[in-house]
Parts: sequence; structure tokens; C-alpha cells
Amino acid sequence: MQPRGDGLRALGSLVLGALAIFCAVLVVRQGLLPLIDKLFHPGEAWLSAFRRIGILLAAVTAYWAYVHWWEKREATELRLRPRLLALGGVAGAVQVGVPIALLFALGTYELVHFRGFSPGLFGVAGVIAIAAVLEELFYRCLLFRVLERSWGTVASLAVQALVFALEHLSNVERGDLSDALTMMVSVSLLGLLWAGLFVLTRNLWAVAAHHAAWNFTIMLSGLPLSGIEDWRALAPMDARYAGPDWMTGGLFGPENSIVQIVLIAIVVVLVLHIGWRRGAFIRKGSLG
Repeated sequence: MQPRGDGLRALGSLVLGALAIFCAVLVVRQGLLPLIDKLFHPGEAWLSAFRRIGILLAAVTAYWAYVHWWEKREATELRLRPRLLALGGVAGAVQVGVPIALLFALGTYELVHFRGFSPGLFGVAGVIAIAAVLEELFYRCLLFRVLERSWGTVASLAVQALVFALEHLSNVERGDLSDALTMMVSVSLLGLLWAGLFVLTRNLWAVAAHHAAWNFTIMLSGLPLSGIEDWRALAPMDARYAGPDWMTGGLFGPENSIVQIVLIAIVVVLVLHIGWRRGAFIRKGSLG
């Protein structure tokens, strides 16, 4: 009966944590923002900024409250650790940037022309950073960590990676089965990578910095970001494909390139090996 009890406890904790975050975000979107708009009429640009920052603060605060009152512990994963944050950002940019540069050098991608940097990039950077924090908050801090307490690190790594990949299926709805299967592999590996970094650091901001820098570097290259084309017109580089889909990544972008997939897999193995050697893995049921 104990495994069933652990599973129900984990499910209950996940539902409660997700509800706390969802309700906090809903209050900002449906309550606070309309009130600000009605009272102060700040204009669309300022309202958009309030929306993004408000949603971020609400989600993080709700997660802190869930940890504080339900788990009855200090939310140490929310501590700001500047050194880890900086290392995470640099590592994310380098890890995705070097393979992209290699694919440009091989002629797989071609630079049409260089547009230069525009002020609109600051807004895109903010959106990407906030999205990365929210995804890491839910998938790694909540989903992975809660499952890890009951199932152990190994099983939880696999489950959260699969859920993370399934959530991105809509990004390849224009593609075929091959695009979807390749995306499932590449994004599952990314889920393992970011969960592995969380295992090593136990810090939201370090992992979110890696995630955000990864996405922003792809965006700067002028290539599709996880199947999203919206920001390519703002990228400093106007790039196009000049190679086969298995090299370019097709409609999903560089993350589906075989070069990127192989390199992500290598880094995942190294990160998880380091975590294992450091004793950072938790065995099933060891936390009670």
C-alpha cells in the first residue's frame, strides 16, 4: 500500500502546487491588470510590461507560499546565486551557439544579410527570460522535484522529460510524423539536461538562465526557435536553410538538428554522471 500512498501524495502535491501558481497568475491577468488599466490607462506597452512582470512575480510568490505552507520548508531553490546564474547563462549560450556556428560554417545554414541589433530585442529577451523561468519553475522545481521525493531521481528525470516534450507537440503540428518524433527526442533530451542541471545546482535561477540563454541565442541566429517563427524578423541575422532537414532541424529549428541532438545527449550523460558521482541523486522513498 505504501507505493500507492506515495503516488497519491505526490499527485496531491502536484495538483496543489500547480493550482497555487495557476490561481496567482489568473489573479494578475484577470484582476490586477484590468484594474491597473481602468485606473491609470498606462497604454499597451506599459500594460504588457506589467503583465509579464506581474505574472512572473505571482508565479514565483505562489510557489514560495506552496513550499512554505504545504511542504513546510525553506524554498532554497529560489535563492539568487549570481555566480551560478552567470555560469548558467554563459553555458546555455555556448552550448547551443557553437553547434549553430559550426552548421553555418558547413553551409547548412546561410547568412542572407546582417540586420543589426534593434531596440525590439530587449522586449523579446524579456519574454524569453520570463518564459524560461516559468517553465523551469513548473517542470523542474515543481513537477520533477515533487516526483523525485516519492519516486527518486532516475524515474522522475524520465517522466518530467517526457511531459516537457509532449507539451511542445503543438509546435510541430504543421509537420509530419518524422518532425514530431525527432522533436520528442530532442526536447526530451533538453528536459533531461535542465533537470540534470537542477540536480547539480538545486537552483531555479541557474537552470532558467541556461534555458533563457539557449533560446535567446537561437533567436539571435535568425533561425526558428522551437518551431516559432514570430521573432525571426527581429533577429540581427537573416538566415536561411541550405541543407537537409536532418541537419538543419527542419521546421522546429536547430534543436532538431542531428548535430545538436548528439551534442545535447553527450552533455546530458556528462551532467548526470557528475550528479551521480557527487551523490546528488535521491533514491526512491529515501525522503519519506
